[in-house]
Amino acid sequence: MARYKDEQCRICRREGQKLFLKGSRCYSEKCSISRRNYAPGQHGQKRAKLSEYGTQLREKQKTKSYYGVGEKQFRKYFEMASNKKGITGENLLQILESRLDNVVYRLGFGTSRAQARQFVNHGQFEVNGKKVNIPSYLVKAGDVITIKENKKDNATIKINVEETANRPVPAWLERDNKNVSGKVVRLASREDIDLPIEEHLIVELYSK
Repeated sequence: MARYKDEQCRICRREGQKLFLKGSRCYSEKCSISRRNYAPGQHGQKRAKLSEYGTQLREKQKTKSYYGVGEKQFRKYFEMASNKKGITGENLLQILESRLDNVVYRLGFGTSRAQARQFVNHGQFEVNGKKVNIPSYLVKAGDVITIKENKKDNATIKINVEETANRPVPAWLERDNKNVSGKVVRLASREDIDLPIEEHLIVELYSK
């Protein structure tokens, strides 16, 4: 799948808000939004008023950036959400939250979703005792996520675990600091998702 390989901070500036794509940098004075809160490019400081379609498109692009998902996969998730019972927009967010890379990030084992995705790609996590190296793997209620035994001494993961030991995790997840593992208690509900996403705009965009 094609990946955006330019500066991550440009994405935040394009959307006009922090998307927390760079981990700890986003909380520091180095954050581009703090220093240059306008869109990138020659005419970035002249923000044009968006049309209805433009507003819907930007919401979709912002959501894709949050979760690090490409267009083809995002549309696939939308179709999955449409076919499920319930509210399509909320179903979509639930599916995105269920990605293994997002769960690893939410548990505090990665400082950003990009870092968590890299850890999963390198086979450093197991789900129910089996190695899973697919970031888009969708977890289910009851799944247990653990760091592979021989990776617990990985310096980066070790620092992340120590720094986030007292950080609260979402109510739909459970973290075991002693065993350095996490459990999916239930799937995420809309109330559990703290991201400033207006999912109804995405539904309206795809419904055209």
